[in-house]
Amino acid sequence: MFNIPKDKEVPLGCVTPAPVTEQPMMITGNWREYRPVLEPEKCDLCMNCVVFCPDACFQLDEAEEMVVLNEKYCKGCNICINECATNALTEAYELDFEDGVVRLETPF
Repeated sequence: MFNIPKDKEVPLGCVTPAPVTEQPMMITGNWREYRPVLEPEKCDLCMNCVVFCPDACFQLDEAEEMVVLNEKYCKGCNICINECATNALTEAYELDFEDGVVRLETPF
C-alpha cells in the first residue's frame, strides 16, 4: 500500500514515544491564556494526562513516582484537566505566575 522506509515504520496501534530531548521549535507560542497546575498529592498516577496530552507535556518520573509537567510545551488546551479523574489538575491564568510567561522569543 505505502512505501514506508523500515526505520520509520511503527506497529499498527502502537504508542509513539515522546521526544527525549528538548525541541526548541515546539515551545508554546504567544497565545496560551491558561496553563494546568498539578497538585501531586491528589495524583493517583492514572496516567490520563500522559496519554491524552497532544504535545507530550507530561512524563512519568519513575524515580520520584510522580507525573511531571513541562510547561514550556503546554499549549493550554486543557484536555489534561478534563481527563484528570482525581482533579489533580486545575487551570490557572497565565499572567498569575511569578516566574513569568513561557513564550517564544519571536512570534513565529
